[in-house]
Amino acid sequence: MRYVSEHGDLGVTFDQLWSALEPVGRNARTGGYRRFAWTNEDATLREWFAGESAARGLDLTTDRAGNQWAWWGAPDAAVASNDAGVVIGSHLDSVPDGGAFDGPLGVVSSFAAIDSLRNQGFTPRRPIGVVNFGDEEGARFGVACAGSQIITGALSADRALSLRDETGTSMADAMSGAGRDPTTIGIDQETLRRIGVFVELHVEQGRLLGERGRAVAVGTSIWPHGRWRIDLVGEANHAGTTRLADRRDPTLDLAALISTARDAASRRNCVATVGKLHIEPNAVNAIPSRVTAWLDTRGPDELSVREVVAEVAKSGGAAAIEESFSGEVSFDAALASRLARTLDDAPMISTGAGHDAGVLARAGVPSAMLFVRNPSGVSHSPAEYAERDDCLAGVAALARAVEELAR
Repeated sequence: MRYVSEHGDLGVTFDQLWSALEPVGRNARTGGYRRFAWTNEDATLREWFAGESAARGLDLTTDRAGNQWAWWGAPDAAVASNDAGVVIGSHLDSVPDGGAFDGPLGVVSSFAAIDSLRNQGFTPRRPIGVVNFGDEEGARFGVACAGSQIITGALSADRALSLRDETGTSMADAMSGAGRDPTTIGIDQETLRRIGVFVELHVEQGRLLGERGRAVAVGTSIWPHGRWRIDLVGEANHAGTTRLADRRDPTLDLAALISTARDAASRRNCVATVGKLHIEPNAVNAIPSRVTAWLDTRGPDELSVREVVAEVAKSGGAAAIEESFSGEVSFDAALASRLARTLDDAPMISTGAGHDAGVLARAGVPSAMLFVRNPSGVSHSPAEYAERDDCLAGVAALARAVEELAR
């Protein structure tokens, strides 16, 4: 942890960055965050990123999906010499009423790591980039990691622009409203060529590090995971006058579906969640005519995940329509091992959560992740947490990783 011990101002730098970002998009009633793609809050986050980049004299660029990149050094010159950049960063958006750490910790830590490296007089041989990926959570338009998926081609421009939020606003219209030309989005090979290696720091979304007594771990893989929509059709009727025997109530199918999801996942060492519902007509005194449920399923292998989905759909008597799916991602094994050694034999763990690092890894970019201990084990909630000392240990680890890769 020499970056913390040798530079006492690291904590001050981290605190200043964190404090400036903390109020943006915070829901005063719940304490959670609502930072959704192409909204006013998103614009404020982008302004914050641009401001911190300018304060450090970093060159700011924006790619074809609107992701922001801040460069210390000349990435194009490095590409020309076959020595592409070392990129760190994460995302700034959130799930509805999400926690403060998921995403922003990685971006804040990246700026703080650059400050630490500069304070100790480090001169990188390779350019160093900090990225803010847009729409990682997919909270508004339903597809996670949209920003990284668009530039790698995993999400086509046509499909991305046609996605709609709950108000019916398309991504194309939302981007236009935010002052960005939606016709420019698509695969961005120029940006991808600049990335020689990507290391994403993230708060842990579980309890493994607490159990192992370590502040930082290296990520090795991401479980297969996906999202499916299931439409359950019934018949609208009066809740007070319709006999039970005459009812076609889709919420009964929903109850069976949710119960089956838990059981089917448990038997296969998977996890499954019905976390979003839409009920029509959504009136307390009316039997619903339709229930739409969204199923999130993840597991150690693709076959198990798809078996869970099939069993759940069968229990509800309806098809499961796949909205997104990501197969297992194994991060670059040599890179992960190198980072673990650099970080004093840090533990190596897998995760069930999707990340932009996984998207880049699938696109052929050597990628890895660092996780910072979360004593609560809670994520995607206002209760998400990381101790300040552990956050600083994460900054120190990230700085050491960058020094190892960029020298």
